[in-house]
Amino acid sequence: METLRTALQPLRPLTNSLPTPIRDLGVSIIGDTCYKTLILELDPTDSECLKLAISKGLGIGIIGASSIVKVPQIIKLIQSQSSSGISFLSYLLETSSYLISLAYNVRNGFPFSTYGETALILGQNVIITILVLNYSGRASIAALFVAALATSVVTLFKSRLLDMQTLSYLQLGAGLLGVASKVPQIAAIYQEGGTGQLSAFTVFNYLAGSLSRIFTTLQEVDDKLILYGFVAGFALNLVLAAQMVYYWNAPSAKARGKMKEAVPVPANSQSSGVSTGTPKSKGPSTRRRG
Repeated sequence: METLRTALQPLRPLTNSLPTPIRDLGVSIIGDTCYKTLILELDPTDSECLKLAISKGLGIGIIGASSIVKVPQIIKLIQSQSSSGISFLSYLLETSSYLISLAYNVRNGFPFSTYGETALILGQNVIITILVLNYSGRASIAALFVAALATSVVTLFKSRLLDMQTLSYLQLGAGLLGVASKVPQIAAIYQEGGTGQLSAFTVFNYLAGSLSRIFTTLQEVDDKLILYGFVAGFALNLVLAAQMVYYWNAPSAKARGKMKEAVPVPANSQSSGVSTGTPKSKGPSTRRRG
């Protein structure tokens, strides 16, 4: 690290003359002390500041990626007009988990870089859930889902309606919901023998994001409830990613159905010299007897 520090020193005049808006942004992200150490003095030997900077960078990267992480899934649903391979129960549980976690993080005043993607993914989950319900012929349930979601938002974010102690218990449940939300999706893929309309981009981004969140939580948030949730989520995201790879070229259930219909049914072979037809019975004679 000393060699790297020495190599970076010629850049100090540049980092010390950064515009004020950039400097203020850097200070707001990593703090005044670490900004001075890492940016002004270009000293990467301070391990605590270096880990904080990496954590902040990962957090910002996750938030940026989360703004589009489920857009491919939404596009895929709209284009196919089908919810094949998508578990409604999985999205319902995940949406509930994310809503509780968002309220818990906001009301605890944790850094936005440690949970910002929760809000963005929550919004995309709501859209996907409504699409899944509509494409599966359950539009009335979609309206009920939106109404229940609005009521939950008001309840969770208002301290006069829900105290922090109760919210902590809900956060514990949210961790379990987050883990449980992956199980129906894993089961649906296994039962259908394919991933259907599930987006690979979404699955692999979830895997990378959950792994990164374990690191950022260890660095910036001293909360075991959140940490254990990310660890368990990463384990099940790993299973989903493995399924995505395993069933990569597997045809969908709809395609398999068409393939079965296209298989010709062989005609029954007839024994040589033996007639299988029913002999025609003679009709009544129309000749007059006289």
